Amino acid sequence: MAKRILFTGGSGKAGRHVAPWLRDAGHHVVNADLTPLGAQGIDDRYVDVTDSGQVFGALLQHANMSEFEGGAAQPFDAVVHFAAVPRVLLTSDAECYRVNTIGTYNVIEAAVKLGIRKVIIASSETVYGTCFAEGYLPPARLPVTEDQDVAPHDSYAMSKVCNEVTARSFQARSGADIYVLRIGNVIEPHEYDQFPAFFAQPEMRKRNIFNYVDARDLGQIVHRGVQVDGLGYCVFNAANDTNSANIPAARLAATYFPDVPLDPVEGDEALFSNARIRDELGFVEEHNWRRYVQG
Repeated sequence: MAKRILFTGGSGKAGRHVAPWLRDAGHHVVNADLTPLGAQGIDDRYVDVTDSGQVFGALLQHANMSEFEGGAAQPFDAVVHFAAVPRVLLTSDAECYRVNTIGTYNVIEAAVKLGIRKVIIASSETVYGTCFAEGYLPPARLPVTEDQDVAPHDSYAMSKVCNEVTARSFQARSGADIYVLRIGNVIEPHEYDQFPAFFAQPEMRKRNIFNYVDARDLGQIVHRGVQVDGLGYCVFNAANDTNSANIPAARLAATYFPDVPLDPVEGDEALFSNARIRDELGFVEEHNWRRYVQG
């Protein structure tokens, strides 16, 4: 079923793959960003998500000139919110936190108050704390699952934890479906040439808990989130099925997280578990790194 989707941050590293994926799946996508994507079949709209009025306005406008023929602007069917400062050390810590938390509040508030019943927001693997920890902060347990506690050290991950609480609160009052994606380390197609270096020095991937998500598979994950209704507030680890290492999962855990309790794992099973997106959203991985890395 084709839907009209407002996608914030569609010009970013992940968005420039996910937004076209949704377009190719038959959805009408409007990219709300500070920079146009310029992709055929996707409408660009200049929107600063930290400005509540701009967000409300974008959700109340026609997507493009052709929609004037249909009369008044129609509501969007879904909002996908990726716009953010994408990591630490790009701005001051306070600015990262401000942009990410205020932007997310504005997007969810506008969507819910305008009656949109499906909102998907980008959270992050970093909420578990390991990625940007000052010093060594191992996971509480492996594989990492969505029910584990979150206590990050850094402003970026703090902003994502705040956004998850914001999403939960708006879902509780509205009853809308608001899904949170704890997105792993996004890998674009051209970045698979980095994997031999990862294999030579696996510790390079330790702070990511060895996870990765192919940007195109992330498109499928978002699409499945748009299509699957009725889950209310739900948090998903968004990553691929296996680790970004050519070492079996049990040995990988024993070598790099020797003091962390390990639940049974088989073969190359990801230490950053994506079981929930497979079970509840029906995600089926298409872009395992083994398709693109030789030797």
